Amino acid sequence: MKPLSILAALFLAFVTSASAADKSLLDGVKRVVFLGDSITYSGGYVDILEAAFRVENADRAVEFINIGLPSETVSGLSEPGHAGGAFPRPTVHERLDRLLAKAKPDLIVACYGMNCGMYYPLSDDRFAKYREGMELLRKKAAAAGAKVVHITPPVFDPVPIKARLLPAGLPEYRQPFEGYNTVLDRYSEWLVSQRAQGWVVLDAHFPMAKFLAAEREHDPSFRLAGDGVHINATGHWLIAREVLRAFKAPADKLAEAKDGAGFLASIHPRGAELLKLIAQRQAVMKDAWLNECGHLRPGMKKGVPVAEAQAKWTELEAKIAETAAAK
Repeated sequence: MKPLSILAALFLAFVTSASAADKSLLDGVKRVVFLGDSITYSGGYVDILEAAFRVENADRAVEFINIGLPSETVSGLSEPGHAGGAFPRPTVHERLDRLLAKAKPDLIVACYGMNCGMYYPLSDDRFAKYREGMELLRKKAAAAGAKVVHITPPVFDPVPIKARLLPAGLPEYRQPFEGYNTVLDRYSEWLVSQRAQGWVVLDAHFPMAKFLAAEREHDPSFRLAGDGVHINATGHWLIAREVLRAFKAPADKLAEAKDGAGFLASIHPRGAELLKLIAQRQAVMKDAWLNECGHLRPGMKKGVPVAEAQAKWTELEAKIAETAAAK
């Protein structure tokens, strides 16, 4: 078997039904849209996954479009004083109908949760909003003919920001609750449990927590996110690694790699170069699509028109295809 032949079915349904698991979610897919908050918008794991796909599919120019939006939730909630009171958190549901109509995804990859509990302790009401938001996202995607893959949220790490954290039992949290990662544990557990309902759910949360704990064993100062939330390149590699691991990418190469560039270099002679080209293209495309679909989050870079971005996509595609084909 080729080292990454499984990546031709990168988002194969991970469910208990054998018939469902036999059907690749990428069959006939021409456009994959990634939705999420600032972690998705920053794009590291998206770039790695697109590059890994192209290693195995050098001639298949599927569009991987990152339309993540910083501060966003799927729950529709916002904590008091968010962004110093400048604006409430945007919700994906404000823009989802426009996004589905304009971007026309065949497949959506959604990574939500970090912001959805508002950095408060767990509550039944907030948890219900998260579940309802996920279910509505799936319902609208299905109505538009798009399939959905979920990724559990990354970890919240209290250690780097210990002095800023607040204890349980307060009426309001304008700084994060010290045990907020337990909220994300619960959200992630629920998402994983939906595999039994036929949902495709890839777990990054618990493997990331395990990795972080192991690193802290020999280096207490180790961190994945200096502010407790926004993961670094290692964190993005861990998300991508768990997606690749779930679909049986070579375990030895996944274990040896320290980052996405290292992994891609281990499976392709020009893998690191391929990743750079894809990251370059993603940087243009994501702001163009955010601008095209519209949103309520102030302070975002204004992207070029989508038509201009697509011309850049086509220009870089020739280089990407050439690089990917160099075995």
